Amino acid sequence: MDRILIVEDDPETAAAVAAEVRGLGCIPVVVETLAAGLAASTEDFRVIVLDRMLPGGDGVDAIARMRAAGASGLILVLSALGRAANRVEGLEKGADDYLPKPFEPEELRARLRALLRRGTMQVLDNDLLAFGALEIRMKARTVHVNRAHVAVSPKEFELITYFARNAGQVVTRMQLLENVWNLHFDPGTNVVDVHVGRLRRKLEDAGSTAIQTARGEGYVFAPLAQA
Repeated sequence: MDRILIVEDDPETAAAVAAEVRGLGCIPVVVETLAAGLAASTEDFRVIVLDRMLPGGDGVDAIARMRAAGASGLILVLSALGRAANRVEGLEKGADDYLPKPFEPEELRARLRALLRRGTMQVLDNDLLAFGALEIRMKARTVHVNRAHVAVSPKEFELITYFARNAGQVVTRMQLLENVWNLHFDPGTNVVDVHVGRLRRKLEDAGSTAIQTARGEGYVFAPLAQA
């Protein structure tokens, strides 16, 4: 079973996160101080859930030290410092995701699931992006789920490719407009939602729940290992 390290000094928050971790079939390990988090981070953890305002300092400032010490787990910062500038700072300092407090349990669960699946992508011969049962062939510009072909339009292929290259991360509608439609402004239409919805239905019909909604932020591409 995968282990998830929780570095959190608030007992209620730590218990809530641990409950979601167990709900995903993983083992939670809780520590309450930054020093304990640094010491434990080099162990075999798939994900590290890291608070910011900890006894001993700011968790975000410790990310580089964790990486330098050999921590390999993906890092989700969970903090009451939830302004856009705080999130940008956390991501720029090495966090893999950033979720403000208070959080909805289902969103935390989705974020954790996305990080757990993020490491499953394989790139073979600069052609195949494989996420368990979901495969994307770059040269042929085709998509398969459980080896069955999923018919996608050229724009849908560009969309799923962008999602795949940012697997496990929240992708905003503006990022999609800029990188898939080459629009550097919001045209005031629902073009993104329409295309994402159509692509998601095609994947779900084929057996893959790869595209998830991050409420109020955008989307997360987190295909399951088995459809």
